Amino acid sequence: MKRRDFIHSGAVVLCLGPALVHGASIVNVRVWPAPDYSRVTIESDSPLQTSQSILTNPPRVVLDIAGISLNTALRELVAKVRQDDPNIAGIRVGQFNADVVRLVIDLKQGVRPQIFSLTPVAVYQHRLVLDLYPLQAIDPLDALIAQHVPASAANKPTDPLTDLMTQRSGKSELPPAVAGNPSTLAKAVGTNGPSTPPSGMSNTQRSDAAAATANPGPGAIVGPSPPITGTDRLIVIALDPGHGGEDPGAIGPGGTKEKDVVLKLAFLLRDRINAASVKGNPMRAYLTRDADFFVPLHIRVQKARRVQADLFVSLHADAFYTPAPQGASVFALSQGGASSSAARWMAAKENKADSIGGLNVKVKDAEAQSAILDMSTTRQITDSLALGGTLLGEMGRVGKLHKGSVEQASFAVLKAPDIPSVLVEAAFISNPEEEKKLITEEYQNQVADALMRGISAYFGKNPPLARTRTVG
Repeated sequence: MKRRDFIHSGAVVLCLGPALVHGASIVNVRVWPAPDYSRVTIESDSPLQTSQSILTNPPRVVLDIAGISLNTALRELVAKVRQDDPNIAGIRVGQFNADVVRLVIDLKQGVRPQIFSLTPVAVYQHRLVLDLYPLQAIDPLDALIAQHVPASAANKPTDPLTDLMTQRSGKSELPPAVAGNPSTLAKAVGTNGPSTPPSGMSNTQRSDAAAATANPGPGAIVGPSPPITGTDRLIVIALDPGHGGEDPGAIGPGGTKEKDVVLKLAFLLRDRINAASVKGNPMRAYLTRDADFFVPLHIRVQKARRVQADLFVSLHADAFYTPAPQGASVFALSQGGASSSAARWMAAKENKADSIGGLNVKVKDAEAQSAILDMSTTRQITDSLALGGTLLGEMGRVGKLHKGSVEQASFAVLKAPDIPSVLVEAAFISNPEEEKKLITEEYQNQVADALMRGISAYFGKNPPLARTRTVG
């Protein structure tokens, strides 16, 4: 079938390459299931051209790829679908006609598909990407609420968390009354509290201001206010395992992938956080990813703000183009220049994650991008440096430090304007000795313990405020 005949046949063509390339070959296929979305990646040696249709009864996506022949690599898609994939029930492939291969993606629920192409980058050739987002988006507060409310308390009407769970009625999104009411949302992971103190204050000053302006709750006896000893809410720590999915991060000389090491470290730190408290108030960890899938940098920031995180800790394993460098590092955001040429180089490398992981640039949330690029604040950076210094001191107790002070650079993932945010490089995965150390359970536990001590020490000096802000 000629190209003009294919177009005139009535098919809706989505052009994902500069031209139809006959004889293009599929070289690899991958499927990445995740709660947020499922991704199918088809890698080829030339750009591909496709047409798609979405069918609803039963739900499925039909994708026709023109100018190719069915080969072994493409057939492997069928076996790559996991049973626990939340969106994809199965994939069927076949040679629809002499010039077109058809993929039918059977779905477990309705989706909003995004289909886009990526030009060669890093180790990848041309990639055709299908991102399948569920029609009912997963709310990141669900997991935190479920962790906090014991099953035995499921029917206690006095618990606002229980009330919220009851309203959900099994749905994975906030009920309208909660979604439109920031104070109700705040109750889910925090408390009613005083108005936000002036932005120029330090954490300690803001804590004093919060204590001085706190209002008694409903039914409280009017009288002298007792000393405030806690915040009476969940303390939420956003843990951000770097890279994931299409983006492996740095790869050590022995083949260890950064994305795997930091995910394991995040799990260990999560367990410690979930077992800890701040002055009697439970702590909970929220992971921006809890499996091997890609999360764009600005979405990582969005997720942390959505759960009103008190801290944001991005976990990485450093790499350099020579094997000599070693030691742990901690980075904070810089509004100006980087604190060193090495910090500038590191930020540039980490900020390339979107291009390697595969971001659909045509649908990037412009508002979210503006937020992470332009809304960083002096207070956030000051608090981040304090957090980073505490973490760095604890990391120095378990291993060598690459540099004895917190470095600064323009890391995109650290640009939440209202959350103290740091990026921790646990060690140099490009150093053969440190790569071996990174994959040992002993060192992973030592790092998790050090980070937990640092987080606890930070809150000891900077108690979290009662939460009243909204999140974007």
